[in-house]
Amino acid sequence: MSVISADFPIYNPPMEPYISVIYQDADILVLDKPSGLLSVPGRHPALADSLATRVQKTYPKALMINRLDKDTSGLLLMSLNRKAHAKIASQFEARLTGKTYVAVVSGHVSDATGFIDLPLAIDQNNKPRHRVDFENGKPAQTRWEVLEYGENITRLRLFPITGRTHQLRVHMKALAHPILGDEFYADGETFNAADRLLLHAEELTFNHPDGREVIFNSPCPF
Repeated sequence: MSVISADFPIYNPPMEPYISVIYQDADILVLDKPSGLLSVPGRHPALADSLATRVQKTYPKALMINRLDKDTSGLLLMSLNRKAHAKIASQFEARLTGKTYVAVVSGHVSDATGFIDLPLAIDQNNKPRHRVDFENGKPAQTRWEVLEYGENITRLRLFPITGRTHQLRVHMKALAHPILGDEFYADGETFNAADRLLLHAEELTFNHPDGREVIFNSPCPF
């Protein structure tokens, strides 16, 4: 990986499509974020470009409701007014939304379904990485189901019950099946097995501010 300095990687976010809107009304924007683009801008000026920054050029009042890691692709939700933001954000906080991801991991996961309940905390000596931490970690739970097997890989559908930073990535590593292309949690061979992180936010379910349940999908690109 090329670097500007020893600890600052070059950021070259994809430009096409600049913004991919799946759904829009007076209250919300549902967007499909590509891998490699930040959800919100970073602190360093070189990290100013993000999905939120791009959207706010057209919709200055738009606010991010949920986020994805830079290298994760898929569904993101933004509000277009304060009332809508409050109604939907409270659902995420209360774990009343449905989130489904697809991942390709190293090795063959032995069980067809499973549940991970491991608390997570930031690794203070290795930021921005996170780790399983039974003393100081916050509760984190993930369900999974096997979709198919390949040559020493498994395609999974993941259901995060909580929404901790790097939750799915750390949980898959803890399961001894890191996600392909994961620069933080995979070994060299698993990282080099894909040209991007093979993690995609496929489906999102929540109650629209008008009261109806809505479901949005983004086809997995890998």
